[in-house]
Amino acid sequence: MDTFPDLGSLTDQELKDLIKEMTDEEIEVSYRRRILHGKIDILRAELVSRLRRKDESGELLISGADVQRLTDILTGNFPLPEDLPEEPPASSGDDSESN
Repeated sequence: MDTFPDLGSLTDQELKDLIKEMTDEEIEVSYRRRILHGKIDILRAELVSRLRRKDESGELLISGADVQRLTDILTGNFPLPEDLPEEPPASSGDDSESN
């Protein structure tokens, strides 16, 4: 990545050129981002379609929670393994919080 120039040393025309260059770059990045979002949506729809097909017993292969987890994974909103809480050890005896 280029170092940002000393703005005080630039002429008015150089500032205008830099603004145009950055604006053009932002337009290109925005376009690429929209294309990527479209591709992600298409991939997500295909995967959900495949997973929603019923198995031989008539049960859905995935639930709404599975679709939400998939969405979280595809958008990068998921905890890393080291951020997940540890499983509590199995308790013996009375557990007042169990249903």
